[in-house]
Amino acid sequence: MFRSPETNVPSSRTVLSVAASVTLSALALRLFDKIPDAVECYLLSRLRVLSTRLSSRLTAVIKDSDGLAPNRMFEAAHLYLGTKLSPSTKRVDVHKPLQEEELVVRMDTDQELVDSFMGAELRWVLMSSTNENSASESKVSRDRGASKAETKYFELSFRKRHREMVLKSYLPWILSKEKEIKEGRKMVKLHTVDYNGPDYWGSINLNHPANFDTMAMDPEMKAALMEDLDQFVARREYYKRVGRAWKRGYLLYGPPGTGKSSLVAAMANYLKYDVYDLDLSEVQCNSDLRRLLIGTGNRSIIVIEDIDCSKESKTLDEEKITLSGLLNFIDGLWSCCGDERIIVFTTNHRDRLDPALLRPGRMDLHIHMSYCSFSGFKTLASNYLGIQDQPLFKEVEELLKVVQATPAEVAGELMKTKYPDIALQGLIKFLCCKRDEIP
Repeated sequence: MFRSPETNVPSSRTVLSVAASVTLSALALRLFDKIPDAVECYLLSRLRVLSTRLSSRLTAVIKDSDGLAPNRMFEAAHLYLGTKLSPSTKRVDVHKPLQEEELVVRMDTDQELVDSFMGAELRWVLMSSTNENSASESKVSRDRGASKAETKYFELSFRKRHREMVLKSYLPWILSKEKEIKEGRKMVKLHTVDYNGPDYWGSINLNHPANFDTMAMDPEMKAALMEDLDQFVARREYYKRVGRAWKRGYLLYGPPGTGKSSLVAAMANYLKYDVYDLDLSEVQCNSDLRRLLIGTGNRSIIVIEDIDCSKESKTLDEEKITLSGLLNFIDGLWSCCGDERIIVFTTNHRDRLDPALLRPGRMDLHIHMSYCSFSGFKTLASNYLGIQDQPLFKEVEELLKVVQATPAEVAGELMKTKYPDIALQGLIKFLCCKRDEIP
């Protein structure tokens, strides 16, 4: 931990402060049992004032709430300091949030942690105090549902000359770290339409294991998609400058079993974005569609699967969603109700879609999810069999040049046994059968 050189040699002012505190404390111990309570309180307050004036340090108090609303600075500090705990910490607070997988470790009360920032030493102590409200205050608190038996607060101690740096740089930096830590720990949620739920959505944890490393798709296409996603996330100021909503649309098209849904899960896990699965067949009218959009959160992926089928299933009357209502949902005024949103459409038949849906601004990037290539097969062989190469690979490569097999079909064959030779022989037999069926 960093320590300023001057802390190693006590100054005359520090010596005076210590001497004064010791002398006055001794006198207080001899006199307090003989003086009235009111005089004792006065003397103690004057001792604290004198000690503060003589000290070269300043203490900032950060309470957990203002009595009604939680203090975000307290929550941010609690989260940040939990990542800075050292092996010398004697006691920690451990809990497991609901619907979360990871344990959260934080400072416990009466524990000290020393942090450093821009060459300054910052001492944190988590304290607690019992609330002693008057009877009337307690009644008001109970009526408001805000009664608390205990208040927690941080005491942040630092040298007075660092006051501006702490208030203008250090504490705002901790607030930014809170967002970074939460995003790293975030559990991705899958939201589905639920008219009985809040904002018309219900949610569960999305525990889908798909990621870009396991996706059996063209490597160049995969790299291009990841680059496009990274660019989208980093261009907040660009979208604001050009006057466009911070959103992007993707169309995933191709035969069934080519991994369109798995790619959506991989995108969500890569970005740590929640997924909103919008089934248009469950949406009754355009106004419901708008309410569903408003209920989605920022940093999210809105998925409309089988857009061609969903569109055909709706009659264009005033009781159902219309094409104009869908377009307004995608890039009209209602699409601006939120930031950092991705809209993903999937279809097995791109040629059935209305050209108005396909243009940039609605479906900005079209990704063809095709049949399994040899590079996709190698990814699947690594995933399911744990092998990178094998003599039978050559025969599989030749068959995949003439046979159309989806990644789902190839994966299904590889999953039948844990023995690589037997699994590959079964796959070759499967591909040969498909080849023989070709007219």
